[in-house]
Amino acid sequence: MKRLDSKLGALSSLPMLAVLALAFIAPLGLVAVFSIMPEKVFSIFNMPNFAAFKTMAEQGYYKSLLWSLFMAFAATTILFVICWPLAYGMAKVFKRFALVIIIAVVTSLFVSENIRLFGWVLTLMKGGLFEGYLRHWTGVGFESPLYNVGIIIFGIVYVYLPFMLFPLAQGISMVPEDARQAARDLGATRWQVLTQIDLPLAAPGIMVGYLLTFVLAAGAMAEAKILGGRAVIVIADDIQTAFTYGQNWSLGAALSMVLIVLIGTLAIYGIAKIDLDKIMGRG
Repeated sequence: MKRLDSKLGALSSLPMLAVLALAFIAPLGLVAVFSIMPEKVFSIFNMPNFAAFKTMAEQGYYKSLLWSLFMAFAATTILFVICWPLAYGMAKVFKRFALVIIIAVVTSLFVSENIRLFGWVLTLMKGGLFEGYLRHWTGVGFESPLYNVGIIIFGIVYVYLPFMLFPLAQGISMVPEDARQAARDLGATRWQVLTQIDLPLAAPGIMVGYLLTFVLAAGAMAEAKILGGRAVIVIADDIQTAFTYGQNWSLGAALSMVLIVLIGTLAIYGIAKIDLDKIMGRG
């Protein structure tokens, strides 16, 4: 009976596997092949070489990659610090009010990312909502905080907050209240409860939140363009330029492959450390 169920399960999964192969693996394979094609060609039927990778190293494209990784790491760390208290409240304190927070956060996702970011531009620009009203009421203005690295990181934090908040809340909900209470009864301080009970037992949720946020933030581009005014060129911007204005598909594919390999390695390492059965309540 189990063997029959296994066969039926395998057959049922075939359509989804076919869709994944066509929609996910095939495009990645094509990008991988183009990354080793000569530059400025638009066919995969050429003698392979690594000229695109050489161009990438010689023309300093690694700088945009490093900027993307740095801002993704900074934004992810800030998000963890910001979201932990809120996630703890949602999981342990707020009870039914947590649903209101969930609806409020999810509702923000219904509005396009670009529209939300342009809203911040109108709010923070010189003569915008903040500076304009302050200067009107007090006669004192200030320089716009737009167009620098800090505002780009702020934009990433703002856009990707839900992707850290919900996994954290799920991870914290897995921490048994009995373990926390026992630690307090034995004289543990709040700091000891946090570092020796909460963080280790919520680690799967923390890891999922970190991975989701970091992977998305590393490939983000709108924040750097809209809020940063191209003060910093990110790797996603370089990839888009190579594929479009540059008409250098090999270079765009090589940049993409470097980002994919780096992020993929990090994701696989992180996923290997996560007990998904425990997160899904099957442990």
